Amino acid sequence: MAGHKSSVRERKKLATRERIRAAAADLFTRRGYGAATMRQIARRAHVGLGTLFNYAEDKRDLVFLIFNEELNATTDVALAAPRPGQPLADQLLAACAVHYRWLAEKPALARILLQELTFYSSGKQAATFHGIRRRLMEGIEALVRKAKVKEDPALVARYVFFVYSASLRWWIASPKPDPRAGIADLRRLLRLLVAGLR
Repeated sequence: MAGHKSSVRERKKLATRERIRAAAADLFTRRGYGAATMRQIARRAHVGLGTLFNYAEDKRDLVFLIFNEELNATTDVALAAPRPGQPLADQLLAACAVHYRWLAEKPALARILLQELTFYSSGKQAATFHGIRRRLMEGIEALVRKAKVKEDPALVARYVFFVYSASLRWWIASPKPDPRAGIADLRRLLRLLVAGLR
């Protein structure tokens, strides 16, 4: 009987979490990140303010509550995208392009995510987000290591990540971000980067 109660409790927690995610995503998209309040989000999710704070410390934390699950799944797809035997620039592009296509589906929320993650280090969702980012960095580093680049693979991976991050922000800032245009621009940047490593 105890197992049944805990599974009912878990389902209720997941349902509450899902309502909070949906309410925050909707209000951030329709009202804007700055205008939406924690109180409005709690009301929209049909939870008390105290319950909302059990899931996220502040609005910034809510952004990551919205995105972490999808970001984790998208990162799995990104890390599986490069094909062995491809040139390094193409492998890097294959991994990064997955995020462009995913973020293009929700540009208003994507802009908020990219704006808020710069100094995101504490909050209920922070450890999960940093774990996802670490996995992506390790995946990039593994591609660089297999390509037998002369420089330190961890340093090159960071360089690739910086180029990718800045390129992503540049692209998402346009009024109607087209993933094909963003990916084409990143392709040129990665080819320059890899040529420079030679």
